[in-house]
Amino acid sequence: MNGSRAGTTTGIMLLLALALALPLSAAGTPSENNPATVSEHNRRLVSDAFERWSAGQDGFFTQVPDPEVVWTIAGSGPSAGRFEGRDAFEQRAVRPFIACLSAPVRPVSHQVWADGDHVIVHWHGQATAVDGLPYRNDYAWIMRMQHGRAVDVVAFLDLVPYDAVLKRLGPDCTRGLPEPADRPRRL
Repeated sequence: MNGSRAGTTTGIMLLLALALALPLSAAGTPSENNPATVSEHNRRLVSDAFERWSAGQDGFFTQVPDPEVVWTIAGSGPSAGRFEGRDAFEQRAVRPFIACLSAPVRPVSHQVWADGDHVIVHWHGQATAVDGLPYRNDYAWIMRMQHGRAVDVVAFLDLVPYDAVLKRLGPDCTRGLPEPADRPRRL
C-alpha cells in the first residue's frame, strides 16, 4: 500500500506542477478567453511602440496601425476628418504636417491604458516648425486593436495649434488636407 500511495502522491504532484506551469507559459500570448491577458498584451504593444517613438526611432505608424485602419481626427478644424487606410492617413494628414516641421513630433510623455481590445493613450508631443517656432500639443488616442494592430483610431488634440502650423507655413504644408465632405460635423 505504501508503494501505491507514493505513486498516487507523485502523480498528483506532477498534475499540480503542470497546472501551475501552464498559466505561466501562456502568459505571453493573449487569449480571447482571458480579457486581462488581452488588455495587457495590447497595452504592452502600444506602450513599447511609444517608448521607441519617444527615443527617436521611426516606425510607430507602420508598426501599430493596421494597413486598413480607419483613423479619425476629431473636431471641427480644417484638419479634422476620417481617413480610411494607413496610406490615406499618412498622405493626407501626417506628411503635410511633417513637411512643416524641422523634425517629426516626438512624444515627451505618455500614459497608456487598456481594456480588452481598446487602448487609450494620452500623450504630450513636441516639435519645432521649419520657421523655428515651437509646436506643442496634448493628444488622446482611442484605439481598437485586432491581432496586435490598431484597426480603428479616434484622435483628440487641440486643432488650433496644429492648424496654425499648417496655415502659417503656407500651401506646401496644407496640400492633401481632407475635403470638407470628409470632415465630421460639429457636435
